[in-house]
Amino acid sequence: MSRTNPPHGRVGRPPVTSRTQIITVARRLIDESGWAKLTIRGLAAELGIGATTLYHHVRDKEDLLLLLIHEYAQQIPHPEPSDEPRDRIIAAATSIHDALTEWPLSAEVLTGDRFISRLSTPALRLIEEILSGAVDHGCTPEQAVQVFRDIWYFTVGEVLIRDHSADGPEAEAEAEAEAEAEAEAGTEAETGAGAEKVPAVDGGAFVNDLDPEQLPLLTALNDRWTALAARDTYPATLGILVDGLLAQAAPPAARNRTR
Repeated sequence: MSRTNPPHGRVGRPPVTSRTQIITVARRLIDESGWAKLTIRGLAAELGIGATTLYHHVRDKEDLLLLLIHEYAQQIPHPEPSDEPRDRIIAAATSIHDALTEWPLSAEVLTGDRFISRLSTPALRLIEEILSGAVDHGCTPEQAVQVFRDIWYFTVGEVLIRDHSADGPEAEAEAEAEAEAEAEAGTEAETGAGAEKVPAVDGGAFVNDLDPEQLPLLTALNDRWTALAARDTYPATLGILVDGLLAQAAPPAARNRTR
């Protein structure tokens, strides 16, 4: 009489539950489809495991996001130490800017103070560097917080505006094509008075139909506005901002060192 061999366990792809693989797959899905479309169930399916198994590693999407931010922060290179407080502030702010630019979603997430307060030590070290640089320059701890806050707002705003404007021309071209198609369809079906066609924005102009008498400077700069706005002025502007913040926040003795 033949004997049936006992089952040897699950057949097929084994469950993947390592932290590294979860982070890798989550980052790939976010890059492909965006954070809004990512779900715990979808991530679990992509990993080949059940959602219940994945919940042993992350409680929800917010917990997953913090895991991604923590992992990403550990990979951010930290600047070489400097004896000059101003240089330390500039270097730390630049590292933050470059990291946020590389992954703009992190900037979106960290606009909420509750997320900053939950960051791990590697991510907080750059903030500590800015605070200590301001204090070593002569600021009070309270003033150092204001210095960081203003640098942070400037940096995040610059990153997000550039990221949201990155596909501006393509989006405008698509909207223009749709408007032209709708206008043509409306003309063919027109039976009464003609509908007014909204003029498309010239691809080389910032704004159409400017009145040069009321807006002379905008009119003069209109054709060059997009190119001028696309220039990377962050390093130079950061230096000006830091100098101004330190000069206003520091006591008179420290201010004399900046002159």
